Amino acid sequence: MDAMPTSLLPPASAPVRSARGPLASPETLHPSLWLAHQFGRSADNALPSGFGLLDAQLPGGGWPRRVLSELLLPHPGIGEIRLLAASLAAVQRSGRLVMMFDPPAAVSAPALQELGLDVAQLLVVQTHLQVRPGADRLWALEQALKSGHVGAVVAWLPQRLRSERLRRLQLAAHAHDGPAFVLREMAAQGHASAAPLRLALHPAGADQLALRLLKRRGPPLLTPLHLALPPVLSAVALRRAQAWSEGLAEAPQPLRAATFINLA
Repeated sequence: MDAMPTSLLPPASAPVRSARGPLASPETLHPSLWLAHQFGRSADNALPSGFGLLDAQLPGGGWPRRVLSELLLPHPGIGEIRLLAASLAAVQRSGRLVMMFDPPAAVSAPALQELGLDVAQLLVVQTHLQVRPGADRLWALEQALKSGHVGAVVAWLPQRLRSERLRRLQLAAHAHDGPAFVLREMAAQGHASAAPLRLALHPAGADQLALRLLKRRGPPLLTPLHLALPPVLSAVALRRAQAWSEGLAEAPQPLRAATFINLA
């Protein structure tokens, strides 16, 4: 059968018509539906990332709520916390708690304060220190997402995670009225993911980060984004750290750490 001439096709933005008249556009029927050339919409307002260039490429104009946002890293410490800091600080300013699960290294309170985070509203959960071998390390993360009492979650997931476990976390995130970030190794890029938003992060120089959008609710993005990150430590923070090391100023209290939380 010959193809229909393109002059007879309706424009991409035109609503579909039937014999009974025009039909509603897909995005007006359900927020999970959209045309291929559009960004997916959501009933929940997205949380701005603090980077206008990135927000312009994220459906809804920011980090989505009630879903997982998966960040793939070649190794920790390439700027992932600085990427998320503005949105996490915004969650805290709204009076809600931020939880971090299993960060791969000690969390620096002065550096987080310099990025605008309130360490009094930050709870660090180290499951690998207490959970017995073979137990479900992701149980606490799943319960935090289901509880509906947490403002934002940042979790470093174990390697070689089974796809069904990530799917369970995605289902739990539906009850989480806030952003939920899961950080994984770059090798996971070759495996399917239930996360609706998936980004690969790469260092791109001093205080620079390159992002590739591997998956989003919308058309693909073929070129990477380059973001300028806040400096690791400002001149003021460097002087403060020097004073602490020389005993000229009182060191900050260490961050609270939790090994078990019952959110039922």
